[in-house]
Amino acid sequence: MSTRKKQPSNNIHIDNEYATWIAELKHRYRSAQTRAAVKVNAEKLLFNWQLGRDLVQKKAEERWGVGVVEQVSFDMKKAFPNTEGFSVANLWFMKKWYLFYTQNAQILHQPGAESPSRKKLQRPVGEIQNRQKLYQVGREFPQQFALVPWRHHIEIITKCKTVKEALFYIGKVIEQGMSRNALVNCIKANLFKHQGKIENNFTEKLPALHSSLVQEVLKENYDFGFATVSHEIYDEAELENALTENVTNLLLEMGTGFAFVGRQKEITVNGRSRKIDLLFYHIRLRCYIACELKARPFEPEFVGKLNFYVNAVDNLLKNADDNPTIGLLICSDMNSTDVQWSFQGIGTPMGVATYNNIRIKDALPSKKQLEERMLLLQREMQHAKRLINKKNSVSF
Repeated sequence: MSTRKKQPSNNIHIDNEYATWIAELKHRYRSAQTRAAVKVNAEKLLFNWQLGRDLVQKKAEERWGVGVVEQVSFDMKKAFPNTEGFSVANLWFMKKWYLFYTQNAQILHQPGAESPSRKKLQRPVGEIQNRQKLYQVGREFPQQFALVPWRHHIEIITKCKTVKEALFYIGKVIEQGMSRNALVNCIKANLFKHQGKIENNFTEKLPALHSSLVQEVLKENYDFGFATVSHEIYDEAELENALTENVTNLLLEMGTGFAFVGRQKEITVNGRSRKIDLLFYHIRLRCYIACELKARPFEPEFVGKLNFYVNAVDNLLKNADDNPTIGLLICSDMNSTDVQWSFQGIGTPMGVATYNNIRIKDALPSKKQLEERMLLLQREMQHAKRLINKKNSVSF
């Protein structure tokens, strides 16, 4: 018996209306698949939460012995041999997950709140956190947790020190659809500490919602530990070159949503060419970010130059549906009072941040220096050996 698939009949008329309908069907099915995957993930996470809760509330180790987690793992694997997730380590993570949030009596959600919609997930993280209420042990599974993969949850509870910090990253994952690697990079860069604290004038120059989003995106300090300069004293050109040699790492440090437009981006005003150190476009903010680098502490005159670049981008590059261009000045150090006074009278939105951890190439010994040190060490060892042999000879 033939197993070939039956081909559709040729006795049909395919027109644009049919093609549109088929495209709509495909889209609806993909959407259904996505919703089903989210629902399956939610059910699995609910199970993990409840198992962790059982281990805590039943005082399982006291009641059945210290090896009870291993026994539960064995029994569940035996009952469901084709199912992953019942390893001993995973069961311990379930218990830790439940304890991490409930022991601190932290707030996870409003009781009875509806599941977050896609529209709600576009709200800033701060708004999600502001709606949280005190969570009591034994209440239902926090609904927003269902939108975060299990491995993401493990990374968060093992790397975060407080529930407030953990909820910050929960919100980030939901809002931006972060991969696990992106999440780990954000935690490593301590985004929770640095984000939203940049010196800025956004509140005065931008609408409230957009100002809040911009402050979430920009950091007060950038870790440029991936970049290396030649000497202890370096200029802006060398700093810029060191950063753009590895654009991938630069974008990872800038944060999710940054797209690199160009280095020394040329703009022409009244026939005169000027160049912006780094120009980015932020996908979620839907605006250009003009970035100036300074390999020295902040000076008030830096603001005037950046103000000019922001205005130039707004007039020459910005599209009608783009939000206002943001100016970002990154310098080696700054004084907050100097920055705030410099902002007075400035009409464009901008922020001033610092950087650290630039690596210095000549801080490490060269190959020649290492060879010289090895020869010196060999001579010292030979000399010490001769002295020891001489002493032993005299003693004998």
